Amino acid sequence: MSKGSMKYQILLVEDNPDDVLITKRAIAKCKIVNKLFVVNNGEEALKYFRKEGEYKDSFTPSLVLLDLKMPKLDGFEVLKEIKDDKNLRIIPIIVLTSSGRGEDIDKAYKLGCNSYIVKPIKFEDFIKTIEEVDHYWFEISKTPVNQSGEIT
Repeated sequence: MSKGSMKYQILLVEDNPDDVLITKRAIAKCKIVNKLFVVNNGEEALKYFRKEGEYKDSFTPSLVLLDLKMPKLDGFEVLKEIKDDKNLRIIPIIVLTSSGRGEDIDKAYKLGCNSYIVKPIKFEDFIKTIEEVDHYWFEISKTPVNQSGEIT
């Protein structure tokens, strides 16, 4: 559906500008039509979800791509806050990080992530990963947040 007429909202929570750029390029290369919003740290992510300050008119994302290693609030703290919120916990959160450490994977799943992906090093592999994420979450699976940014 993402390559068709439906557009969903994706929130990328990533502090590394290079990783943000690579993700944007991969999405463009895959011709994904979903709208990508970016916040650069955990504090911004929580403001986005809570629609505070500059994010008061933000859409509820249909899917979140969450880095773990960030300043201020790390991805684990963001994941815990979102999954502890009865209104937000149903939003699918994919941890997209460079860490393949077993303890990070275990902790992320215990906190409620829906999927854990280690960022591929090669750009071609990253493109394929983004394409597969898009295909699974927006074509095969159904998310609880519709294309208007409303929780169903």
